[in-house]
Amino acid sequence: MATNENLPPNVIRQLAKELKNLDDSPPEGIKVSVNDDDFTTIFADIEGPAGTPYENGVFRMKLLLSRDFPHSPPKGFFLTKIFHPNIATSGEICVNTLKKDWNPGLGLRHVLLVVRCLLIEPFPESALNEQAGKMLLENYEEYARHARLYTGIHALKPKNKLKSGAISESTTALNVGQSNTVLGENTHLASTAISTSAAAAKALGKNSQDQNAAMHDPVVGASTAPKKDAAHATKVPVDKKKLDARKKSLKRL
Repeated sequence: MATNENLPPNVIRQLAKELKNLDDSPPEGIKVSVNDDDFTTIFADIEGPAGTPYENGVFRMKLLLSRDFPHSPPKGFFLTKIFHPNIATSGEICVNTLKKDWNPGLGLRHVLLVVRCLLIEPFPESALNEQAGKMLLENYEEYARHARLYTGIHALKPKNKLKSGAISESTTALNVGQSNTVLGENTHLASTAISTSAAAAKALGKNSQDQNAAMHDPVVGASTAPKKDAAHATKVPVDKKKLDARKKSLKRL
């Protein structure tokens, strides 16, 4: 089993730079996963582009990197079964970017975008799946029907719209560490939001209770009672004085 110990330091640095870039500025519809113990295998979930037979499906693939990456291109494989001219039944991907057109200046981002674009525009002339290639050239509707069928059966169902290619596992050994930070921040934000909502509800309930208590509290109620009640409250002692005065007058009589 390959481990990071098999990779030269320059490859580790190159991967660190590229993975951080993917995390900071993720490509649309692509989510990248990294195993901390083995950076030679990069996993990605690719969302089927809208308007294609692969729409509403998520396809998992992997890139295998060699010790001399980026001087040698990675090898790409689809782990999810897919009906596509340029993807063999074994999952192997045939695209010039990973073969004769490769150069060290091309990085992981470019490769992932090319693979996703391949789902939009296949190249039946260099087909690994001859049936799919022939069907695409001769009867597109039949090809699309087969592709949609495979998508419905084998592709993962998107839980949420894939907004980013944010690295889903920690990459601390690469000094990237962005995914766990993002996950932690999201979790913290969610917890904070829940706590804030609970606190707000509690505060709201307390305010309501305080208001109700104020209306019934003999001390507070005196200051918060309507003016009419206050006037009535001051009028009672005055009437009592009049009654006392009348009683005294009656006694004198």
